[in-house]
Amino acid sequence: MDPSEFQSPKDFVAGLSRAEAKALLQKWREENGRNSELIREIWRCPKLALASNLGDEKWLVLEQVCLAATDLHDKTLVKECLALLQAQFPKSSRVRRLRLMANLELNERYEEALTEYNSMIAADESNSLLYKRKIAILVAAKQTTDAIKHLVDYLKKFLNDHEAWIQLAGLYIREQEYVRAAFCLEELILTSPHNHLYHEKYAEVQYTIGTPDSLELSRSYFAQAARLKPSSVRALYGLLLASNALAALPKTAPAKKKECQRLSAWAADALAKIYRSAVVDDEKHLESLEGALASLQVS
Repeated sequence: MDPSEFQSPKDFVAGLSRAEAKALLQKWREENGRNSELIREIWRCPKLALASNLGDEKWLVLEQVCLAATDLHDKTLVKECLALLQAQFPKSSRVRRLRLMANLELNERYEEALTEYNSMIAADESNSLLYKRKIAILVAAKQTTDAIKHLVDYLKKFLNDHEAWIQLAGLYIREQEYVRAAFCLEELILTSPHNHLYHEKYAEVQYTIGTPDSLELSRSYFAQAARLKPSSVRALYGLLLASNALAALPKTAPAKKKECQRLSAWAADALAKIYRSAVVDDEKHLESLEGALASLQVS
């Protein structure tokens, strides 16, 4: 089932069996997906009664629910989760981290939280989660320059953390440092060459840079993203725009311009087919869309 098909988290959870709910929670933990409202609703659902039916998995789920409650500023649920976790693991650094998030970060007591995290890092320098909490605080406090510095230092220690590379690219984009953002995305593409999302994001950054060379890269990576996921509207629309922009440059060779026109027309046709299947009962809307796509093509 897709949660987006339901009007509310409660409606979605009502249709879940206990086994399905447990499988979803495990999937979200493995993928680092927060899905905070759904997690809270699953935990609260009387029909599922997860609190008494989890076995050894209870503590992992409690930690997951505590994080969701923190995201939602549900202080009552946070307090309930922390009380159970603290009783079971009185000396756990993970529980201490959750407590700092709930008691200090949630109340925007950032300086105190940073002091505590520095103390914990000094005792356990290999704990990546502690570094990431520091970075999260700096981002929340809008100290972007410091957050970038700490992320760069963090990636020197934990080079294979994809989430950190994505976050660093996002911060560079926020600061309009597009060349550095592109470097971060290149690292991600090298480690995950079949992830169409990385190709799309890299192509978007190169399109934003806007030089002839970067537009050529943009076109190539949008094309690769479309090969990896032919149904990606984002990749197809990006390919159309990048091809048009490259063809419109005065110094573009005739052969290259013709190739760009061909790609632009192909992307427009692919987009029209996708939208035709989505709005098959709305001919007026489809005609309007096809007209808009035609106007974007280079003649």
